[in-house]
Amino acid sequence: MARIHLFEFEDLSWFPSFLRNYGTDFLQFLSNKLKIYRSIIPLLSRAIQHDGTNRIVDLGSGGGGGWLWLHNELLKERPDLTLVLTDYYPNKSAFTYTSGLLDNVEYIDQPVNALDVPSHLKGVRTMFLLLHHFKPRDAKSILQNALDNGSTIAIFEGQERDLPSIVGMLVSPISVLLSTPFIRPFKWGRILFTYLIPIVPLFVLWDGLVSALRTYSVPEMQALVDDLEHSESYDWEIGKVKSGPGKILYLLGLPKRS
Repeated sequence: MARIHLFEFEDLSWFPSFLRNYGTDFLQFLSNKLKIYRSIIPLLSRAIQHDGTNRIVDLGSGGGGGWLWLHNELLKERPDLTLVLTDYYPNKSAFTYTSGLLDNVEYIDQPVNALDVPSHLKGVRTMFLLLHHFKPRDAKSILQNALDNGSTIAIFEGQERDLPSIVGMLVSPISVLLSTPFIRPFKWGRILFTYLIPIVPLFVLWDGLVSALRTYSVPEMQALVDDLEHSESYDWEIGKVKSGPGKILYLLGLPKRS
């Protein structure tokens, strides 16, 4: 099916930040409980090793994504690895919670734009469930910004633009209802806007469906890369890896070493 770029509530500047945070908290909880990023550890480890760094700068971290589990796994191989969480709409309470549970985690509590990452934020750039939020011109700008700064970049999407992903999104409200009491830090507002005024399950449903419809396919990601200036200065790897019943799409951009 053709890519359809509809809006997601969490992208809207007027959308209440506490509701946006409840949504990203849910994604964090689900990612860590299901360990959906287990299969991308070899890819991420290779990116870190190629970059020769001990630092990851995560863009669009939301509530921390799957890092509660993933960072601990990476620390087994690289005990000195530091993770920096950033977002255009920082979820400060989730960042504080995540950094309090993990070693070697920092966060930026001011907005960080993935299209124009501050030059002082050095390290492997990662993006989880983020690329689909951007139209092709902006998605290309994200890649170009990484290339222009000589930064290794690793992008992962946990859904595809296909029927199984759409069906999976249709049942997401049930997941929200079942998991909300266990999400930490506990907040009474999350209970209120999940069960009594069910805004969270409904906006998670809408945003999930739109995420699937906006996800770039492997050929479309390849087209973005091919259109970059000096694209030949990087080794690009684009593909899919299995994750439970589904797959994770990935894009690795590795600067060529002379």
